[in-house]
Amino acid sequence: MTDTAPAAPPMSVPAPNLRGVLVPIVTPFTETLAPDPTALGWLARGLLAEGAAGIVLFGTTGEANSLSLAERIALLDAVVEGGLPADRLLVGTGACAFPDVVALTRAAVWRGAAGVLMLPPFYYKAVSDDGLFAFYERVIAEVADPRLKIYLYHIPKVSGVPLSPGLVGRLATAFPGTVVGIKDSSGDPDNLHHLLAVAPPGFAVYAGTESLLLEGLRAGAAGCITASGNVNVAAISRIATLFADRADDPLADAVQAEAGRVRIALSAHPLIPALKTLVAAATGAPGWARVRPPLLPLDAATAATARADLAAAEGAGLSIDRIGAGWPGGVDGATVVG
Repeated sequence: MTDTAPAAPPMSVPAPNLRGVLVPIVTPFTETLAPDPTALGWLARGLLAEGAAGIVLFGTTGEANSLSLAERIALLDAVVEGGLPADRLLVGTGACAFPDVVALTRAAVWRGAAGVLMLPPFYYKAVSDDGLFAFYERVIAEVADPRLKIYLYHIPKVSGVPLSPGLVGRLATAFPGTVVGIKDSSGDPDNLHHLLAVAPPGFAVYAGTESLLLEGLRAGAAGCITASGNVNVAAISRIATLFADRADDPLADAVQAEAGRVRIALSAHPLIPALKTLVAAATGAPGWARVRPPLLPLDAATAATARADLAAAEGAGLSIDRIGAGWPGGVDGATVVG
């Protein structure tokens, strides 16, 4: 699979207003550790049905940087061709080499994605804001498509390359209508508020955890993009719905506290393997627990503890249990995971 554009581009339509909860979806793998597009599309549809505003393909939770350029483009093609609405997708296009970022970003734009979630180049550390600005500027110039919508991705604990609020404001001002938002995975409430303060009108700021969702919404955030949504999206989305109906609704605070307990239970374990273990348990398909090295699946004892911790914290029940009840296995030619 190459980054060659389709013969005719899709109709240019405005990206939807993806306010609320977006889920950076886990990536399922077959026995050979090849990505499984059928299972991926099935889970994405289930998450949308449970209330997700959108799906992030190839985020940190999706093990994006354990996937090749060709694998990411092939998966994007497969899920869109399989009926997943492209205008509900943010596509992670982060990579160290800007030609790879350009290729992935072109693929996402040509396939009608609502936008792309773009890491800074993350191998070289202690680079200047001017260097990072030059990177994004070059990508935008190379993609050269007015439909491009970039959501910056600030996750300094993982990337080692922070995006300062000053740089974010500079990019949003220099490229209005193109650099349109940011996911703030710093986990720092002060940084979230600083980003909201420098954001121009219409620039979407998303918290990187549901733990800051209600606080962020009350300060003007667009929502959150959270790994926990893979298992608990309905409850997290309810926070946003309650806020939209009444900003000071005390029930929103209660639901926020309940979702926070689930997040704490998840965070007691390696997050990506724990999420995949819970999907495996809900579907009865052990193969969902597979991760690519260097990550390792949870051992049996840790997996049992993770499931028990979630059972104690889940309150009204987890979305993944409802989604998992409809796991189709090998129906209609779908790949059986596990």
